[in-house]
Amino acid sequence: MRYMAIDQYGETIHGLIRPRRDLLKACGRKRAAKMYIDTKGGETLHIGYIVAGRWFTVYKVERMERPA
Repeated sequence: MRYMAIDQYGETIHGLIRPRRDLLKACGRKRAAKMYIDTKGGETLHIGYIVAGRWFTVYKVERMERPA
């Protein structure tokens, strides 16, 4: 499974296999905080990480497949 991350400035990091570990390596840091959002239904979702003052939203990258 591959992931990509987009920070609050629109910069992207591609090819993440282990998102937290790979983001820490890309930023040259050792600590990351989880980033959450609240949905309208009252649910809280973990959507990314905060690393070195950058707020990364992590996305799963999948091949688009549709029946012919």
